[in-house]
Amino acid sequence: MSTTRIAIVTGGNSGIGRAIAAALAADGFDVGLTWHEDEENLREAVAECEGHGVRVEARRADLGDVPAATEVIDELADSLGGVDVLVNNAGAGHSTPFLELELSTWRAVLDLDLTAPFLCAQRAARRMVEQGRGGRIVNITSVHEHVPLEGSSAYCSAKGGLGLLTKVMALELASHGITVNAVAPGEIATKMTGNEDVDPHGEERPGIPVGRPGDAREIAAAVAFLASPGASYVTGQSYVVDGGMLLMGAMANQLATA
Repeated sequence: MSTTRIAIVTGGNSGIGRAIAAALAADGFDVGLTWHEDEENLREAVAECEGHGVRVEARRADLGDVPAATEVIDELADSLGGVDVLVNNAGAGHSTPFLELELSTWRAVLDLDLTAPFLCAQRAARRMVEQGRGGRIVNITSVHEHVPLEGSSAYCSAKGGLGLLTKVMALELASHGITVNAVAPGEIATKMTGNEDVDPHGEERPGIPVGRPGDAREIAAAVAFLASPGASYVTGQSYVVDGGMLLMGAMANQLATA
């Protein structure tokens, strides 16, 4: 019986997804990546993972095209020989005032950030149950799983929904040995936040207790823990990795009047 562990990471060619894929490869997982844009980043991500001596497969997929695009999970699992860990990372935000938000935008954000993770997790979980060796599912949400962000009604709704879906999945899949958790990043130095290629340790953020944005590898470390044997008793949780940002809510009025 093969002892190879297999992980699939959606949106694994850049930013947080690439860091997660590399961290899992470093821990010995064969890795499947989905990607949508930026083939150069994909080649670099694949090379980085292969540098750890593991097998890597990549498939292009626009996960906003549901349900068809989520077939990529089965394609990667077939190529790699199964799936033990799924990381639902692919996603995107938006900034549109509530009164101006078009239904088409609302649907597009929810399809990518909520419906696609649901369908990908369902496909992966069915395979995990069939394999009979348990598994791990990690959903990348956001601090906005927990608190609102003005101008991001669809994004917050999707991430909040994914957070609660995580808990329902954890309840239903526990008997199969599958744990389901979320990792909720704060501001991370990636393309999505306009900080890519910037060393976050050199950036000042007075509104964050640690004083800087996060590094994608700091999110990857949390995911790697949840995929490890040491996290076998952790399920249904949302790990907030935000440098203490959410702790500042109670001080907002004090800071505003200072």
